[in-house]
Amino acid sequence: MIITRTLLACALLVSATTTAATTPIIKGTNYLSPYCGCCKEWVTHMKDNGFELENVYQENLTPTKIKLGVMPEYASCHTAQIEGYTFEGHIPAADIKRFLASKPTRMKGLAVGGMPVGSPGMEYGDQKDSYNVVAFDDKGRTMVWAKHN
Repeated sequence: MIITRTLLACALLVSATTTAATTPIIKGTNYLSPYCGCCKEWVTHMKDNGFELENVYQENLTPTKIKLGVMPEYASCHTAQIEGYTFEGHIPAADIKRFLASKPTRMKGLAVGGMPVGSPGMEYGDQKDSYNVVAFDDKGRTMVWAKHN
């Protein structure tokens, strides 16, 4: 009986280790204000979903947003660069993973303008705003990538 339990425990350990080792970590850079708590919460959401983001703290994010092609109407409090794409604001990790998996050639990235309540990093009890995640290109054209209620 002791041998059976030991073998079962070893099998579970090997299985857990193999699963963790085969899940690739997605790396990127996140530009954020040193004073913003919700940005740090979004980074935690991303980490919990397999991302490893290097945080670059900036007093003024506007030049970075302009350089990365974020239109003012889609600006939020942080901007990430992952695999050559730009991700603006409180985008759910699942939407970013789907975007990276499809690698759209025309699109430059995704954005959630503003700071909708209930989006990752902006949780507030049971309250949730409806919001869209938009994909954008280098000319500022957009399309709805995902809808969240």
